[in-house]
Amino acid sequence: MNRGRLYLLFSIIWMLGWHVCIAQGSGSGVACRVIEKTLLTHLLVPAGPLPTAFDPNGVYPYVSFSETSNRPVPVNYRHVVLENEHLAVTICPDLGGKITSMVIKPSQKEVLYVPEVIRPTRILPRFYFVAGGIEVSFPISHSPSQNEKVLYKVDRTTERIYVTCGERELRFGMQWSVEYSLGTNDTFLTQRVVLHNPGTLAYPWMSWSNAALPSAADTEFHFPSGRVLSHSSVLDTIDWKTRGPEREGDINEMTGYFWITRNVNAFGAFTPSLGSGLYHIGEEAISPGMKLWSYGRGRDSAWATLSSARQAPYIEIQGGPIGDQSVKLELKQEETRWHSEFWIPSVVPLDIVSLRIPDVELRPVDSIPLFDWAREDEILPWRKLQDAFRSHEKVPDPPDPAIMRWAPSGIEELGQPFEWAISNADPDQSDTWRLHYGAWMAGRGDAGAAILILSGCEHGIAKGLLGRLLRQNGDFTGALNAYRSIREPWLQIHPQVVVERDMALRTLGSESLTERAYWLDRVDALKDEWIIERRVQWLIDTGDASAARELLLSVPFQKVHQTYTRTGLWIQICESLGEESFPVPDQLGEDRLAGFGKYREFE
Repeated sequence: MNRGRLYLLFSIIWMLGWHVCIAQGSGSGVACRVIEKTLLTHLLVPAGPLPTAFDPNGVYPYVSFSETSNRPVPVNYRHVVLENEHLAVTICPDLGGKITSMVIKPSQKEVLYVPEVIRPTRILPRFYFVAGGIEVSFPISHSPSQNEKVLYKVDRTTERIYVTCGERELRFGMQWSVEYSLGTNDTFLTQRVVLHNPGTLAYPWMSWSNAALPSAADTEFHFPSGRVLSHSSVLDTIDWKTRGPEREGDINEMTGYFWITRNVNAFGAFTPSLGSGLYHIGEEAISPGMKLWSYGRGRDSAWATLSSARQAPYIEIQGGPIGDQSVKLELKQEETRWHSEFWIPSVVPLDIVSLRIPDVELRPVDSIPLFDWAREDEILPWRKLQDAFRSHEKVPDPPDPAIMRWAPSGIEELGQPFEWAISNADPDQSDTWRLHYGAWMAGRGDAGAAILILSGCEHGIAKGLLGRLLRQNGDFTGALNAYRSIREPWLQIHPQVVVERDMALRTLGSESLTERAYWLDRVDALKDEWIIERRVQWLIDTGDASAARELLLSVPFQKVHQTYTRTGLWIQICESLGEESFPVPDQLGEDRLAGFGKYREFE
């Protein structure tokens, strides 16, 4: 090809938004390209303006969500396609660096669950989990940034291309990177995860790689023999060989299985009716985590389609460096951890006992890039504050609290800049800086200091957060005084404040029924699910269990994992009416899992 035609070809590729990189080797080589895809995306409704510090339904400084829209909108996402003659793997840095597709090229079989839309499911920590593909979580299962844009970098050698995604997360300021690589002749995907703590304190963490696969009743579970923790509506320990399900059709309810012991460190699943499957192997010394998740084929099966546009269920196979999701480890100051995993797609069932860790030549682990903060808008206000503090310039304007952009608790050195801003800003700005300081201090886990800071703040959002912190500390009178001192009319009737205020008022017993009714009546036309829950609780507390039952069963609740408020209301109602409370009605939209795991930080 002459130079002019070659230039024209690359010009066209560039205009299409593709960036091509090729590692030459034997065969047809390995290549990658960057493309944009438009995906229908169901938007989310923020839970409210109060920061998520000490919020059992959130993780500071991230915003939590209360609803998923029923109708989607088109959104563009960047994808990196990594491929050789055997595999095509698609990675999405705009969705937390997850793998969204893995195609076996000779057969054109898609191995992963690809829901085709972005439709968040209600699950902690932020209630915006999107099923599908392979996600890597950190520092909690279902990462807070799993649907956010993270950074990425492409590197290449003669025989291999590396695509690394990652960020410095906002909660603790720790860095995580996931490196996906494909060699010229690889029939598998190599994955390595690097975790690093650049801070001055040790912080808790867990990490899991979660692969979602399309499933059917004939989906076969190829997992090793051993003792297994079974997590469904009850917790149990079983022997997998004698009591474990062989296929999805054997499972009646949503269940997670964690391997305590095993005879091999490989596992996978294969669906004969689809003609595809995926297997995972790693070194047991650094990647012992092994989990299977299924919604089963019974009454819970509807939960398996919450992230899809069509009635297509999935299962999950998971691996990682920790035994189960009830455990967190600590990453010490300047400590680095890493582990490797291999994903092996197949059009025939494989024997896990015969699987061996692939012999691949990889770059040194310290060559895997670590990234800084990924989203400039989340960091810029606090960089400006730090810069102004260091140079003694004019105090910058604080972020508007209404946009819910809270100071990352992962930035450790904001205390002095906050105090300087509060002392030197105009009075209105000083009060807003005080709110941000108190929120940051609460986000850092120091509730006592946050209470002192917020007690001197006039902003209504500060009073709302103060009320939550005082209620958590058992100071119900102080909490109610904080809620009652909110002066902004819009905030007084915001569902988040209505709900938290009602929780505090209920601690006073029957003497607060009139005040509770006043605030609940102020918003009685809203269809907000959380407000309806509080109205049901109020009816129970007034002794009208029949009306409470009628209201509770009249609402088409969205399904939500790992919250049991409605179940608790149902049990109260049944006890008041002298009726049996089980089974809990499916229409309440809550799962039946036994308590287990570290998804919720505060109760």
